[in-house]
Amino acid sequence: MVLTVVRKGLSRSKFRLMDLTSWVIIPFLIGSIGIYSLFKVLQKLRSSAYVQDAVVVITGATSGLGKECAKVFYKAGAQLVLCGRSEERLKDLINELSRMPKGTMQMYKPQMVIFDLSDVEAVTSAATEILQLMGKVDILINNAGISYRGTIRNTKIGVDRMIMDTNYFGPVALTKALLPSMINNKRGHIVAISSIQGKISIPFRSAYSASKHATQAFFDCLRAEMAPHEIDVTVISPGYIKTSLSLNAVTEDGSKYGVMDKTTAEGRTPEEVAQIVLRAVGERSKEVLIAGLVPTLAVYLRPLAPKIFFSLMAARAKKERKLKES
Repeated sequence: MVLTVVRKGLSRSKFRLMDLTSWVIIPFLIGSIGIYSLFKVLQKLRSSAYVQDAVVVITGATSGLGKECAKVFYKAGAQLVLCGRSEERLKDLINELSRMPKGTMQMYKPQMVIFDLSDVEAVTSAATEILQLMGKVDILINNAGISYRGTIRNTKIGVDRMIMDTNYFGPVALTKALLPSMINNKRGHIVAISSIQGKISIPFRSAYSASKHATQAFFDCLRAEMAPHEIDVTVISPGYIKTSLSLNAVTEDGSKYGVMDKTTAEGRTPEEVAQIVLRAVGERSKEVLIAGLVPTLAVYLRPLAPKIFFSLMAARAKKERKLKES
């Protein structure tokens, strides 16, 4: 009898405790979700305000990620300056943007500037043309680039130079040409579309990876030097993106690779990556890594366990060599 009463008392206490816990935890969870949702809404509004009406220059705008960046920044209300080598393809893109549904915010007709990023003198002239056209540049997105496939032993030095001119010296020259205007205006944001291969090197991509390592280093230095001027620098390091980058890659003798690699075909869509770029710019992020679990782990494995990383890369090189020889 006594034991039964005690058990009933304990059961009642347990239920009361559960009721009390429910009354405390459930409102706390609901409140936390509400605060988080409000934070995300405010963050999105702030990001939109940052990009809206801003003069945004995008290189390599005629295809792939550059083209999708043009679309998302246009929708966000930016004043676009689209850069590339093909006047016809730039005009086609501007026509495509003009046909997009208009939102409530003011939309601006995109401008275009034609130049070859690998020609440093042309880059300097293009920067002058951009400033004469728009009066200022708020956001520069260094997106244009070229990829490479080949062995170090058989690659002509001219190919290495060509990759560096397009992927490194071109963006650096454009950045340096526009930087004084940004400093004078006390506003600017420079974005470098690098690659996960700017953090780790994989076999048979030497020239490309070297150019992206140089890009990472330059813009890291730039970020530190521009801090007193309140000019932001964002480095975006994507993994594989489903674009024509591998198709247009150059080989050991400078000829076109012309193959859609499986890894590229299975990569993220350029639309998805463009949205991440827009968010990174709006949030003024310093660095963004866009990669799956395995590549991300490799980035951390390189400094933490270099011997293991080197062994894995050697095994990968051996495997790829066998596939090419078979």
